[in-house]
Amino acid sequence: MGVRAECPSRQELNIPTSQIAGRATTVRSRVYPTCIARFQPEVNILRAALIDLDGTLLDTAGELAEAVNAMRQDAALPPLPVLRIASFVGKGAAVLVHRALTDSHDGQADDANHARGLASFRQHYARINGTQAKMYSGVLDGLAALRAQGLRLACVTNKPRDFAQPLLERTGLATHFEVLVAGGDTPRAKPHPDPFELAAQRMKLSANQCVVIGDSANDAQAGRAAGMAVLLVPYGYSEGEPVSGAFDAGLCDAIVSDLVAAAGWIADRSAQRNHTPQ
Repeated sequence: MGVRAECPSRQELNIPTSQIAGRATTVRSRVYPTCIARFQPEVNILRAALIDLDGTLLDTAGELAEAVNAMRQDAALPPLPVLRIASFVGKGAAVLVHRALTDSHDGQADDANHARGLASFRQHYARINGTQAKMYSGVLDGLAALRAQGLRLACVTNKPRDFAQPLLERTGLATHFEVLVAGGDTPRAKPHPDPFELAAQRMKLSANQCVVIGDSANDAQAGRAAGMAVLLVPYGYSEGEPVSGAFDAGLCDAIVSDLVAAAGWIADRSAQRNHTPQ
């Protein structure tokens, strides 16, 4: 894929102000220059954006916390703060339940308690899924800007399909995506590359034609392992850790403020490619 294992040098870049989706936008990104150059210009024409769901498109922390605390109540456990539960989000429902039952990022509930907890969580979450979700600022404009550049869109999430599809539909986002890859669609979830690889396969694209947009090291690790460009937004859950860690480890090409800024980064990169001698 031409992917380099690490990007040792970095710099602060101010991408010039540009007009995106009717908005004047100045994109400030921390970018590894070697990451920009890691793909060969003649093949690195981005054709699709593969976008995470929870923490990137939608703030679902409130309803996830309500379902988790209802599950904990069923297990005779006290409620946890919303921010604590939000830090448990990222690796799918099964891991969320392990963490929520033990109140630990590394916790493992025993099999019987986990099975009961997962069934309880699914029951409670099915009742409220999408009722409290809030779209992050810039999402609709960003999706429009990506599509205006000719990029195809896929949503790639660890959330189970029977929750992800209704959530996209209830929030009006489903029509923006031609492909949904959800938890359970692949043997391994993010941070393994399988979900992003499946999305590219379904879109009949190569990895170096895709850019991942997410909110966590899970997205960055999975996208990098799949051989894709990676952008991270700073406002999501990221398992309670700042996304700057993924950037400093060379796992993403830029941290962008929102999806509009992501579209600006891609537009700027395309302009750089067009000015590169072939």
